[in-house]
Amino acid sequence: MGLSKMRYLVVASSLALLGGCQSTLDTFASKEANSEATQNPAPVVVEPENIAEPINIATAQDVFEALTNPALQISQQNKAPDPQDVEPEQVVHTDLWKRIQSQLSLHIPQNRKVIAQRNYYAKHQSYLNRISKRARPFLHFIVEEIEKRNMPMELALLPIVESAFDPFAYSHGRASGMWQFIPGTAKRFGLKHNWWYDGRRDVIESTRAALDYLSFLHKTFDGDWLVAIAAYNSGEGRVSRRIKRNKRKNLPTDFWSLDLPKETAAYVPKLLALADLLKRPEAFNLVWKTIPNEPQIAVVDAKSQMDIALAAEMADIPVGELHGLNPGYSQWATSPQGPHTFILPIDKAPMFKEKLAKTPAKARLNWQRYKIKSGDSLSRIAKKFNTTSDIIQAVNNLKGNMIRQGKFLLIPVSAKDISKYRLSEDQRMVAKQNKKAGSYKIDYKVKKGDTLWDISRDKKVNIRSLAKWNSMAPKDPIHPGQTLVIWKKNTVSASSSKSNSSTVPAKAAMRSITYKVRSGDSLARIAGKFSILIRDIVKWNSLNKKKYLQPGQKLKLYVDVTKV
Repeated sequence: MGLSKMRYLVVASSLALLGGCQSTLDTFASKEANSEATQNPAPVVVEPENIAEPINIATAQDVFEALTNPALQISQQNKAPDPQDVEPEQVVHTDLWKRIQSQLSLHIPQNRKVIAQRNYYAKHQSYLNRISKRARPFLHFIVEEIEKRNMPMELALLPIVESAFDPFAYSHGRASGMWQFIPGTAKRFGLKHNWWYDGRRDVIESTRAALDYLSFLHKTFDGDWLVAIAAYNSGEGRVSRRIKRNKRKNLPTDFWSLDLPKETAAYVPKLLALADLLKRPEAFNLVWKTIPNEPQIAVVDAKSQMDIALAAEMADIPVGELHGLNPGYSQWATSPQGPHTFILPIDKAPMFKEKLAKTPAKARLNWQRYKIKSGDSLSRIAKKFNTTSDIIQAVNNLKGNMIRQGKFLLIPVSAKDISKYRLSEDQRMVAKQNKKAGSYKIDYKVKKGDTLWDISRDKKVNIRSLAKWNSMAPKDPIHPGQTLVIWKKNTVSASSSKSNSSTVPAKAAMRSITYKVRSGDSLARIAGKFSILIRDIVKWNSLNKKKYLQPGQKLKLYVDVTKV
């Protein structure tokens, strides 16, 4: 009870005594009777346990001293406030993991499934270290968004289960991005996807869509968060069918009682296991690497198409770092139709804004004047300059695909060599295809009617491996002219390969090399130098034997390194 309330009771009690206790009691009794007669609510009764300190009936002398003794007044003013009158101080965490830890709310059962997942994570400190490093730029933003929506803070850990906080993650089920959206669900929740941009990889947009989807699932499944999270992984249709099946059998319909696919059955326990490890890391001798509990990024809208290399220069950071913060951009620039926003390190945003304001829209891209040649088409020109036919049409006000030899086109081109944009979709594909996964590599050009399944059977490789080597999912479409790589562990004979494929000599020491054509070289001279056949060189490189080799031209060769 506060000091002001105590003084009020002291004075009120003393005045009652000075005025005559009996008359006061009679009056109170009379009022109480009238109150009951008129059916008014009974007066609030203060119980002894609600009183912080006992109060004695004061005398007139006590009242006088309380009102006139300065020392007594000062001592009362300096008295420590009653705990019931003090608002609890809000704890401000300096470590973002601690902020998340303080808000974890889902019940974590200590069952076999949760314990198994927890034991796995507990053995991999290095994995959790990588998680903290990847999550650092984006986690504060995600936490803030979850708090705004009053959703369980455990959801901040969901990207660990989904993608290990990798915005470039791509699964065998065609799910992409940190939150692992498949194309259909991405479209439902407003994530754009075209040649220039994939909203599934855009951390800001995919976080919005993921929380929208989870909110929808939470309502769909009557407020059961575990079932909603399971449906995020498995789809609401499948989970709904499992619930209906249990209802028909008079079985419980909570997550632990549902017969779900193996992946989904482990999905929720993984999330709960991570939450348990974050709640009590000391019990498992784990450390969650500190992430400052403060914003790490700022979002700036350029409001026009812009070269990513130029944006990086204006922000004074490497191209790779900027592209890593903006993984939604698939090419060397933002999409002409937008979005044009850039996620930047928060300390770089002011300088970027200042330079952006001084750079007109036309100066944010490089342009090349191209003279149309015989045999050119819009698609061929677009491929040459790593752009699209639609963009060339729009820039040059073309209404159709007709172009004329000798005329000029204005074409947007990258500010730097395309290889410098190492996180663009094409360059990530090149890096993936060149990652050694066998003894030698075969380049295969897709024919009309080909499917990944047909190619995998013909080349005697696993379809999932074939897809993985080419940064694809097994169900992804392929198109004629597309180049796929096939890694082989054992050599194969020429007779086992079809006319469209590359023929590799059956020698144990065969290796793939790239040969740069020199002045005076011919197919016969190169074949003789490396003890290989001319027809093999032609097949490996899809060459036209009627055309001469050009100095500087690069050829893929499979040679016996013991003879080189």
